[in-house]
Amino acid sequence: MLGQLLLNILIAFLWVLLQDEDSFQFSTLFGGFLIGLGIIYVMRRFFFKEFYLRRVYAAFKLLLIFIRELLTSSVLIIRQILSPKINITPGIFTYKTKLKGDWEITALSLLLMLTPGSVVIEVSPSNDVFYIHAMDIPDSKNAVLRAMTKFENAIMEVTR
Repeated sequence: MLGQLLLNILIAFLWVLLQDEDSFQFSTLFGGFLIGLGIIYVMRRFFFKEFYLRRVYAAFKLLLIFIRELLTSSVLIIRQILSPKINITPGIFTYKTKLKGDWEITALSLLLMLTPGSVVIEVSPSNDVFYIHAMDIPDSKNAVLRAMTKFENAIMEVTR
């Protein structure tokens, strides 16, 4: 992936040099970048790796999923705060993950902890079970499990 990106940037700079303009134009660099994308896409089978924009798209999709989950869980927390009587049942539950690598486990736990109402207390020594504290088990457990599944699938798209 990094090699394809560096090659694309090299093609863009070569395009700028071949244009013979008096001053540097960003539009020329951008045009060269797009031409480089096309060249790399056509020759992607010779790189023995997938086209690098697929992972960029997957990372952008992961960011959008995180923003949506952050907003929905924040609304849930605000609703709990503004209610006249606090009616919550905090608790701890477990979640078994399909992720294997240290980076994947860390990313999933950080994404979950950044969403309000849930905290990863511990990860098992085998790195396959999360112990999660939720603010309100009946309401937020299902939301946390749904978010964990979405995060898990999106992380696998980015890393594999």
